[in-house]
Amino acid sequence: MNKSATPTYPVQGAGVGLRRSVLDEFMQHPDMPVDFMEVAPENWIGVGGKFGKQFRHFTERYPFLIHGLSLSIGGPEKLDENFVRQVRDFMREHDIRIYSEHLSYCSDDGHLYDLMPIPFTEEAVHYVAERIRRVQDIIEQPMAIENVSYYAAPGKEMDEIEFINAVLDEADCKLLLDVNNIYVNSVNHRYDASGFLSALPAERIAYIHIAGHYNEAEDLIVDTHGADVVDPVWALLDEAYAQFGVIPTLLERDFNIPPYAELMQEVATIQRYQAKHAQAASRKMEHA
Repeated sequence: MNKSATPTYPVQGAGVGLRRSVLDEFMQHPDMPVDFMEVAPENWIGVGGKFGKQFRHFTERYPFLIHGLSLSIGGPEKLDENFVRQVRDFMREHDIRIYSEHLSYCSDDGHLYDLMPIPFTEEAVHYVAERIRRVQDIIEQPMAIENVSYYAAPGKEMDEIEFINAVLDEADCKLLLDVNNIYVNSVNHRYDASGFLSALPAERIAYIHIAGHYNEAEDLIVDTHGADVVDPVWALLDEAYAQFGVIPTLLERDFNIPPYAELMQEVATIQRYQAKHAQAASRKMEHA
């Protein structure tokens, strides 16, 4: 990593996703040991009543990020610019720090209810980058695109890492680095996770996702966000910090959400890794 410039991130520390199923439990803990939170804008835009008040309770106390589910940035349909404007207004209303989405598509004449892989082709790079730039024009700030898990690569003309880097460069956008997705894909598609990580542009990373998954078979992992983070994924997060420095990191847990204390233990694990690398960096500076 180039140390000549200190990286700037939309948030700092360790965060957790805010789901409606945990709202009441989270409300019981006024001093949660987290630094930021993340929600899907589709689940909260226009929401009022009890849920709206609870949401405002948290946005007034914690920095927030939003991670979209339905933009379908690589989809064949026309970009839903009205929705993007709703996202922009939602961000302004709640002082949201950054908007991220998946480098995939999820609609074609209707929602597909899954994240489908974009073909790794030069044509797709140009198509997706143009749509990302349009989103950024509307929201008037950079957005972040997440590397996704995928189970097939139709029409592949380049490697996944080449495709991601080409999109980031042409769109001039940020990267939401999902460490679990790198690990999942490295097993499913038999590539070196460390090498993939090393090839990513440090200066474009906005923040990190870490999550659990399900082992369908010895050579097939399904990205679920419904289980504890496993040791190899923690090790890859450790490696990411060693290579890029301490980056804000969010624990994703979408279902099978454990009790509050157990959930916070995983957040605390993120914080321990961050403290370890912050201390190492400090010692290095002292001896420079």
